[in-house]
Amino acid sequence: MTFRHCVAVDLGASSGRVMLARYDSEHRTLTLREIHRFVNCLQKTDGFDTWDIDSLENDIRLGLKKVCDEGIRIDSIGIDTWGVDYVLVDNAGQRVGLPISYRDNRTTGIMSLAMVQPGKNEIYRRSGIQFLPFNTLYQLRALVEQQPELLPQVAHALLIPDYFSFRLTGEMNWEYTNATTTQLVNINTDDWDDTLLAWTGADKAWFGRPTHPGNVIGHWICPQKNQIPVVAVASHDTASAVIASPLADKNSAYLSSGTWSLMGFESRTPYTNDAALTANITNEGGAEGRYRVLKNIMGLWLLQRVLKERQIDDLPTLIAETQALPACQFLINPNDDRFINPDDMSAEIQAACRESGQPVPLQNAELARCIFDSLALLYADILQELADLRGAAFSQLHIVGGGCQNALLNQLCADACGIRVMSGPIEASTLGNIGIQLMTLDELNNVDDFRQVVRANYDLTTFIPNPESEIAHYQAQFQSLRQTKELCA
Repeated sequence: MTFRHCVAVDLGASSGRVMLARYDSEHRTLTLREIHRFVNCLQKTDGFDTWDIDSLENDIRLGLKKVCDEGIRIDSIGIDTWGVDYVLVDNAGQRVGLPISYRDNRTTGIMSLAMVQPGKNEIYRRSGIQFLPFNTLYQLRALVEQQPELLPQVAHALLIPDYFSFRLTGEMNWEYTNATTTQLVNINTDDWDDTLLAWTGADKAWFGRPTHPGNVIGHWICPQKNQIPVVAVASHDTASAVIASPLADKNSAYLSSGTWSLMGFESRTPYTNDAALTANITNEGGAEGRYRVLKNIMGLWLLQRVLKERQIDDLPTLIAETQALPACQFLINPNDDRFINPDDMSAEIQAACRESGQPVPLQNAELARCIFDSLALLYADILQELADLRGAAFSQLHIVGGGCQNALLNQLCADACGIRVMSGPIEASTLGNIGIQLMTLDELNNVDDFRQVVRANYDLTTFIPNPESEIAHYQAQFQSLRQTKELCA
């Protein structure tokens, strides 16, 4: 009987985990065990919202040490994180400054400059990536304009997971799936785009050619002096989550639900036509040359902030109270820029409702109901946009990630979208990370093979749409009203 032990380092915007996977190649069973969990949060440094990157590295090393201290021989390590953020390093490989978070306001107004030159159409034609004000394209321009004193020290810019891999191995790598989130990779060449980089003012020498998932970056020498391969997995956490999404067929869409919600479908070809540009569709890189055609949705970030502000610890009780309230009393656009990082999320939601002439959610459950209903309706709109783009409806939606544990939101999503929802696995990013490691170790053939392992080892929950629910009726009325307006236009 052959076992493989792989470690996934999975960092999110609010927490990180070091997870140990045990794979039995004979029976194709896969189990996960959490080794170390730690907090990740923003800190103010010199007026910027920054990541405590050294503390995160210490926690990663601590988690790896815990595995080794158990006497387990690790076969490989992989790291996935959120996208777009980066760490600057000098010629000696030392960090230059602290990495600034995408939630910092330093990029305010910079995207509008890019709309003039190079221009929206040109940027999209080159990158195929959606326009978000915190994309690395705009972050680098902000760096050059606002922190010019750092530039003479910079030799390289490494995206967050590549930086941690570098710290473990001493080898630099620029992994493709995460690189595409920057809006700086040319969709036709899979290399950095000279025109877009030139617009930022950053030096192209800071970047090496992106590599696709599945290569060994280098080796980490553990306390027992074993050399352990560090694999370039699909290092954007959503790319890893999609790998672990047990999509049934080409008519299955996915929703990676966490701090961010990312809804999309897999495609062998990108969508960069005028309709895709108008809908702000992104074509992020995936494993095996697959594109993740998707849209970003602000997701459970809104709820996370409300829970923190109001010191709510009992989420199941809050959800039960929320479920008892009528649907669609309070509605907002979760993707409004005002919700990216307000000083007070609860007050911002209340202000948005007040400004639109709606009742104002005052109680905790009312705020949660506002968030859940608004997300479900936005999911329905975006699913329809994606179906229109590809010219075919979806038959099923797979919700993966931590947010898939919210049964109320899953049912609201099924009702609003009018299709069957399958929830699970919860640890999708970690599993996708492990999947690429097992392929690199020649234990699995490809992504489809790995998805069979996921289906066999993890329970999925089905949510059937209820056309008689309040939110389904609201969505039907809204759709009818919108179609009438389109006919009269």
